[in-house]
Amino acid sequence: MKTLGVLIGLLIFSCAESQETREYWLAGGPCEGCEAVMEYGDKTLSSVDTLPGFDSATKKLKVSGTIFKGDGETPAGGVILYIYQTNAEGLYAAPDSAKGWARRHGELRGWMKTGNDGKYTFYTLVPGNYPGSEFAAHIHPTVLEPDGKYYYLQDYLFEGDPYMEQGLKDQPRGGTDGILKLKNENGILVGTRDLILGKNIPGYPKK
Repeated sequence: MKTLGVLIGLLIFSCAESQETREYWLAGGPCEGCEAVMEYGDKTLSSVDTLPGFDSATKKLKVSGTIFKGDGETPAGGVILYIYQTNAEGLYAAPDSAKGWARRHGELRGWMKTGNDGKYTFYTLVPGNYPGSEFAAHIHPTVLEPDGKYYYLQDYLFEGDPYMEQGLKDQPRGGTDGILKLKNENGILVGTRDLILGKNIPGYPKK
């Protein structure tokens, strides 16, 4: 009976583990910290998010766009977009109370969930370059699709950054180069970028 109980326990554990694998799985190769896309907890997500520090920022930034399905034409609903970035000094600053990936990604991070129109918007500040480096200022994006696939995309970059060429990819993940061409609208720097699910993601399942 003890052996039977152990076997049943192992079967239950195996099924639970398999179900968890089906719920969330990383596509496109290794990604340290991509699981942070699931760290929104009990927060109710909408298509718009405002990151900490926006109201007091010297360089306020608004970014918006549409997330499309693989055909590049059909809006993708129910997609979670996670972003994180440095502060104006180029640091991923986090309070001592930070938990999870916030300890590495800093406090400037946010989550959006697209509606049926696939649109998203976030308000933040223009990130700084890493101190003492020649690396382009950027914002990191990760997406979580409704079926559980998650993966990172080409960083958001900024036109005119002297180091931008180092951040460009020949086949950018998400289908667009990520370069934001900013314009000033009532004191806020505004840029747009659309994303295509699965575009240039290695090993992405074909339908």
